[in-house]
Amino acid sequence: MQRFFDILFSGMALLFLLPLFLVVALILRLTGEGEVFYTQQRVGHKGRVFPLYKFVTMRKNSENMGTGTVTIKDDPRILPFGQFLRKTKINELPQLLNILNGSMSVIGPRPQTQRCFDAFPQRSKDAIILVRPGLSGVGSIFFSDEENMKHANKDPEQFYDEVIMPYKGRLEEWYVENQSLGTYFLCIIVTFWSVLFPKSKIKAILFRDTPQPPPALSDVMQA
Repeated sequence: MQRFFDILFSGMALLFLLPLFLVVALILRLTGEGEVFYTQQRVGHKGRVFPLYKFVTMRKNSENMGTGTVTIKDDPRILPFGQFLRKTKINELPQLLNILNGSMSVIGPRPQTQRCFDAFPQRSKDAIILVRPGLSGVGSIFFSDEENMKHANKDPEQFYDEVIMPYKGRLEEWYVENQSLGTYFLCIIVTFWSVLFPKSKIKAILFRDTPQPPPALSDVMQA
């Protein structure tokens, strides 16, 4: 049943958002480095690697610069228009094509690069590959401000590997264990609400039975 809603929602969204896609594509062609779409290999269902689609927000070969696939606040590799696309999450919209072709779902664990996937504890990795990765999900909702969280630490990469990813893995495990149509629609509603009202505490209220963050994350997640 979830697959039915994935096809329905992604198909309708692509038709509705086509004018926005055209505007964004034109701006990207005329600014930055002239590229519109960016594909990156991500780990998906059953551990299979697939190409994930995004609008371009960073300079070419950025994976081989700076912090690699880990992005921090005010990352110098991000293009000027890319900042806007990332802040509004518009850069993620091409993943509607991933949803339509079945490599992703509307809701699920966020698909990671191999380097980031390897930062999950083994138990989390084993759970995550049981379901399709998602455009949004519990992990995405709680870590919508992830770049700022990393930026606030003196060693962003170490903080990401040793603090963020273990807790995010526990959140994704929670989703896999509690997967249902109810959770699916709840995540969709909270995602939209959080984009419109980023300071809202709705996620803490509606997902109160999720694992609690470790002390090292408590302050930055409540800020």
